[in-house]
Amino acid sequence: MPAAIADLARLVRIPSVSWDGFDQAHVDSSANAVATLLTELQLFDRVAIERGTNPDATPGRPAVLATRAAKPGMPTVLLYAHHDVQPPGADEDWDSPPYEPTLRSTPTGDRLYGRGAADDKAGVMTHIAALRALVEAHGEAPGIGIAVFIEGEEEFGSRSFRDFIERHRAALDAEVIIVADSDNWDHETPAITASLRGNVTFTLTVRTLEHASHSGMFGGAVPDATLSAIQLLATLWDAEGAVAVDGLAAFAGATGATPDYPEPQLRADAGLLDGVRPIGRGELLDRIWHQPAITVTGMDLPSVRDASNTLTPVVRIKVSARIAPGQSAEAGYDAIASHLKHHAPHGAVLSFEDVVTGEPFRVDTDAPAYLLAKDAMAAGWGRDPVEMGIGGSIPFIPTLVDVFPRAQILVTGVEDPDTRAHSPNESLHLGVFRRAVLSEALLLTALEGRE
Repeated sequence: MPAAIADLARLVRIPSVSWDGFDQAHVDSSANAVATLLTELQLFDRVAIERGTNPDATPGRPAVLATRAAKPGMPTVLLYAHHDVQPPGADEDWDSPPYEPTLRSTPTGDRLYGRGAADDKAGVMTHIAALRALVEAHGEAPGIGIAVFIEGEEEFGSRSFRDFIERHRAALDAEVIIVADSDNWDHETPAITASLRGNVTFTLTVRTLEHASHSGMFGGAVPDATLSAIQLLATLWDAEGAVAVDGLAAFAGATGATPDYPEPQLRADAGLLDGVRPIGRGELLDRIWHQPAITVTGMDLPSVRDASNTLTPVVRIKVSARIAPGQSAEAGYDAIASHLKHHAPHGAVLSFEDVVTGEPFRVDTDAPAYLLAKDAMAAGWGRDPVEMGIGGSIPFIPTLVDVFPRAQILVTGVEDPDTRAHSPNESLHLGVFRRAVLSEALLLTALEGRE
């Protein structure tokens, strides 16, 4: 574990933000560092840095692909994680520099802080450390086939993902796919992800004026874009904060047979302020696992500092929606867009751009590999795993299902409720990391047929 943690720290120091506007040389450096770690395992027939092609024919971000052929009669396992990270946000919101891995003791155990320390460079190192453990324990290279795919643009929308896996279909084809990019119930209880919500994001533009006009001269008779945008957005939810869009469905298979998740835990996990009430209806976990959600994640408005006494002619809004399992993301987008067009106030002119969709996902919980994974987690953690949904989305997983329909897909991870992935002060619980590595090594051993 000390070596795995040291290697993880070196990866965290590389600011591999894959978004446009950030230095992509760092993403290249991150890919090179991961490729070096995989090469040093001396397990693979081939380790290479490859790129897919985006839908607009531009090259994707660098991914790392490593392959080892299976011995006769043995299955092949595909190990997935991603080496790119979210932007850090404001440095002043961090207790330590975002790209300086910092170890701190907390009441629940030691944690490593830094952007990507958990999401998802810890996933990368879980695979690498599990393979190291497998070789060390058995004294020989495994007989199972192993393909490792470390993506370089998951946080940027996996735009070249489909082209990449179709281009490398033969190398990536596997009976079992382990995706190390999810959560655990808490720092002592493992979880295996059984469902994921889909996602829809788009930019909505609301226009009411050809140009800005004096708010004193025309206010009270002329609707500006800010007024229209506020009134329009308010129609997306009812008075309890539940989504109020006809055509957005909840998951019909949800039965309420979920782990206990009391409101105080929600408040602590999400950072809900005293006096602020949760929104929606039904069991809390149903709300965040099995029901749709809509969030406004950004708005282009005049800033308070730059505000003038004018009516704003145009407002741009970033909308992020989560689509419940069982409904297609396209149907979800159509429902939201239809609702907005129907409710546009004062004849406001709407336009929709940058539409990105990702499908929801349900795991086959009766698959043999799923059952083996539960046993491995119980042994590695000393506690039975929880089957949980995830309110977030991993849009590429349905693509894996489409391209590799015979594969059994397992969604695991190294995060816990205190990880704060995508937020300032992201961190990894080192006890969770160790147990995740051990569990994956035990699962690989079981897939090879060893005791």
